[in-house]
Amino acid sequence: MLALEGIKVVDLTHVAPGAYCTMILADLGADVLKVDPPPAARANMTGTGMSPIGEEGRREAAFYAPNRNKRSIALNLRSEEGKGILHRLAGRADVMVEGFSPGTVKRLGVDYETIARINPRVVYCSLSGYGQDGPYRDLPGHDINYIAMGGVLGLIGSERGAPALPQNLIADFAGGSLFAAIGILTALLARERTGRGQYLDLSMTDGVVSLLTWEATRYFREGKFQQRGTAMLGGAYPYYGVYETKDGKYLSIGCIEPRFWETLCRLLGREDYASYTFRPEHFTDKPRDRKWAEIKRFLEAKFITRTRQEWFDLLSGAGLPVGKVNAMDELFSDPQVLHRRMVLELDHPAVGKVRQVGIPVKLSETPGRVRSLSPVLGEHTDAVLKELGYSTEQIRGWREAGVVV
Repeated sequence: MLALEGIKVVDLTHVAPGAYCTMILADLGADVLKVDPPPAARANMTGTGMSPIGEEGRREAAFYAPNRNKRSIALNLRSEEGKGILHRLAGRADVMVEGFSPGTVKRLGVDYETIARINPRVVYCSLSGYGQDGPYRDLPGHDINYIAMGGVLGLIGSERGAPALPQNLIADFAGGSLFAAIGILTALLARERTGRGQYLDLSMTDGVVSLLTWEATRYFREGKFQQRGTAMLGGAYPYYGVYETKDGKYLSIGCIEPRFWETLCRLLGREDYASYTFRPEHFTDKPRDRKWAEIKRFLEAKFITRTRQEWFDLLSGAGLPVGKVNAMDELFSDPQVLHRRMVLELDHPAVGKVRQVGIPVKLSETPGRVRSLSPVLGEHTDAVLKELGYSTEQIRGWREAGVVV
């Protein structure tokens, strides 16, 4: 048994944050149906979550993990027939997820109010950059904009120079996908008690702001906050930082706790540095004693004398918080990652062996599973429409008219 077995999800999203959110639900057992636009309707769309097209897209689909465990139907929602098909799908759905610009689903006639009249038990999630209301509602954006407006980008990087871009992990996937999945699961649980579905307005920027809860606590209490590159978690203090090693690779050190820092100083033959350790004010204040710069220079010179693996073996053997800065090829051969089954090798009938990232939620009784790899566009259109009671003749006519693919 899978935890979300029997939960039907209609996925209207076309970009990665929505695809990853519904992948989480699918991995845990939900029946996720991707509703993709037909090729003719993709002219102005650049979404990375849309299903690839035809046999030439089969290999791309096989490796695209965010669409795994899903089925695909290609449906033109701008046609009345396509809208009617979606309404029938919605009548059987537990969850609907959309990621259009605010107001788009209303114009298409597939908004929450319309769908809730058809199915009052539906949990309907709108995932957008700034939310469905407020002064930035209609402002277009991407991860870089949401983490900038949400206060996170200004914290990342060195004190001098521009902020450092952390890929699109914080707003798209943490502030967006993960919070959306949490909200959907919470609403499903609430439905068990109330019998009613509800609307979830998920703003990626709201999610980014929420990720600052820990930093904001001190700001609200004391009016002090971390400046980029000048505080402990930004690398300003030598006990918490990244150091280059002899082989040109990098090692991370997180010796915040005094006992760890003392052990490191002893291992490096500089017990006189042990008293220079973490203080609570380091969270927001830059180093003032010149000794910190001396310690930093010493560590830089010391770590460059051995390879990353040599340092990792020595420091991890001493029980210190140390980590190798892994490149992608190193990450997916790391013994801990492999042991935790975060690399899956799967069989694809056309492509052969396919590797994908594993499932992080380790449930003891109802674990998630990859049951199928990603579909190509419209791979399940006929099957889904027949499940809804439509005839072969109707499906053929809609295909000829460009309603479905």
